[in-house]
Amino acid sequence: MACRSGQGSLPAERVGVPHSQFLTSARAAAYVEEALRWLPSDDRADKMPRLPGEVAGAARSKKRARILLADDNADMRDYLIRLLSAHWDVTAVPDGQEALAAARQRRPDLVLSDVMMPCLSGVDLVTALRREPKLADVPIILLSARAGEAAQVEGLAAGADDYVIKPFAARELLARVNSALALSRQRHDAADRVRRSEAQLRAAVDLVGMTLYSWDPTTDALDWDARLKAMWGLPPEAHVDVDIFLGAIHPDDRPRVEAAIAHCRDPRGDGVYAIAYRVIGIEDGVERWISTHGQTVFDAGRPIGFIGAALDITAHKRAEDDLRESEERFQQFAAHSTSVLWMVDVRTMRMEYLSPAYEQVWGEPPDAMLQDWRPHWLGTVHPEDRELASGAMDRVLRGETVDQEYRIVRGNGSVRWIRDTFFAIRGTGGRIRRVAGIAQDITNHSGSLIYVINAEEASQRELLLLLRGVGYDVKAFTSARAFLEIAPALIPGCVLLDIRAPETGGLAIPRELRARRIHLPVIVMGSCDGNIRLAVRAMKAGAVDFLEVPYEREALLAAVASALADIRDTAERSSVAEVARARIADMSTRERAVLEGLLAGGTNKTMARDLGISPRTVENHRAHVMERLGARTLPEAVLMAAAAGLRPPLRTQGETQEE
Repeated sequence: MACRSGQGSLPAERVGVPHSQFLTSARAAAYVEEALRWLPSDDRADKMPRLPGEVAGAARSKKRARILLADDNADMRDYLIRLLSAHWDVTAVPDGQEALAAARQRRPDLVLSDVMMPCLSGVDLVTALRREPKLADVPIILLSARAGEAAQVEGLAAGADDYVIKPFAARELLARVNSALALSRQRHDAADRVRRSEAQLRAAVDLVGMTLYSWDPTTDALDWDARLKAMWGLPPEAHVDVDIFLGAIHPDDRPRVEAAIAHCRDPRGDGVYAIAYRVIGIEDGVERWISTHGQTVFDAGRPIGFIGAALDITAHKRAEDDLRESEERFQQFAAHSTSVLWMVDVRTMRMEYLSPAYEQVWGEPPDAMLQDWRPHWLGTVHPEDRELASGAMDRVLRGETVDQEYRIVRGNGSVRWIRDTFFAIRGTGGRIRRVAGIAQDITNHSGSLIYVINAEEASQRELLLLLRGVGYDVKAFTSARAFLEIAPALIPGCVLLDIRAPETGGLAIPRELRARRIHLPVIVMGSCDGNIRLAVRAMKAGAVDFLEVPYEREALLAAVASALADIRDTAERSSVAEVARARIADMSTRERAVLEGLLAGGTNKTMARDLGISPRTVENHRAHVMERLGARTLPEAVLMAAAAGLRPPLRTQGETQEE
């Protein structure tokens, strides 16, 4: 081969062009450096360049990155193995086809490939890897002697991350490989963080039953998941659009929803969409409450995107309605009750509620009691009963239920007897949150008052001495007329009626009391001369007992004690009824329905069918009913409900036959 000398063989445009000594020497140095490292000398490894910032003898990372090397030139392949192995694990193959198979078998952290190779070129290898879902994000660096811009553009357009032109400086290649691996790790770390964040968000969304959705304000396209479609009464595969969304909204709520949408689309506002409204299921017809919150994204004053979250709050709304109804029932009950209902917050020790009856029973406005209840309350208690009353409050604060009787001294000096039922109200975790009570004025029910109707002065005096001598309070009347005129205003007590004198009216008093539903037990005293017909007539007239005159002292006292015991029993039953009515009034609508079902003899299954809920839900409501009533057994709960006047609903003949 002959090489021409001089300028004659050169193109005219190359003649006279300035020669760059620096570029020539740099290119030459790269070739020399690369060629020297191709030599199989043992001392080459010691002269391998280090990564930027690497310190000799520094510990390698616990996990070395894996590089897949593809090059059909054995010398270049061996050189690159020696160069890269000092820092990473290297797997080398002679062509692109084997490189693709090796990558599929075991994912590499980076692919370093020559461009010009048999079977499958480097560019085709890039294209194939980018089509593989599991390998599409692997960083790829191409090596080629083709230095033209078109060759680089072709490689980068195919999906390569970098393009290194041969010859190259070893340090340059190491730096590019290290940089590509670092960027890949950063991308993977960022992707992992995003995946973890999305998983946490999804877990939180699933935990509260929330659903995420999006809306394109420019096209009105909606993206809903199956859970949100179910809120609209739609199956998972159903199509949704703005018309379907708006069409299911309750007519009374639609104007508010449309106003909220207009607000969030307005670039002059904050873009927030927050509202609660009712939806009527399109296919199931079920009314649901939906709470939603979202944010519009704006670009140059135009809404371009929206993302929001929706939550079905139907159960919460129903609970609010039940609570409001329960509170209204309680307020109505308390307003008409003659007993004083009270409630104290244990944490603040402030009186939360005091019913209107307080002013009538205590004879003073409730202001002082509401401000500083315990000192004021104890101040109204009779000095002899304060220790007892205070001890009852301390016991209920420890969780006991206490029935305590004590006296109060009203502002006018009058003394009244109070029966107070103290009980604790527990919150979540069983901790006592409040203490409450029902204070009943039992001055009228003390069971020690006796009304004597006797026209004969000596006989009346003897009777009064006997009764007062054993501790009874006695009020005397000389005629039936005088007694019946004030009978409706009399406090409960026992009536001793001597019918021997005409003025006492015979059996008119027990008959009149029964007709007027005045509950005063009457003991009739008279002479029947061994004829029991008078006694029978007296009992039929409404008397509770008949005593023949002259009477035995013990017989009289026994009859009086029996009648007064009946009064106390009636008062206790009335107290139980008051407590039961208060507790039933505090029940939710669903709990009251379950109680009525229990009174009707229903089972969990039949009540579930009647109420449209599951037997499991009935069981939960049933447990709440027992807890609210304070009943340990079903018969006890039924008795308390009956005492409160609750009766099972009447059932039609058709309902009975269906069962």
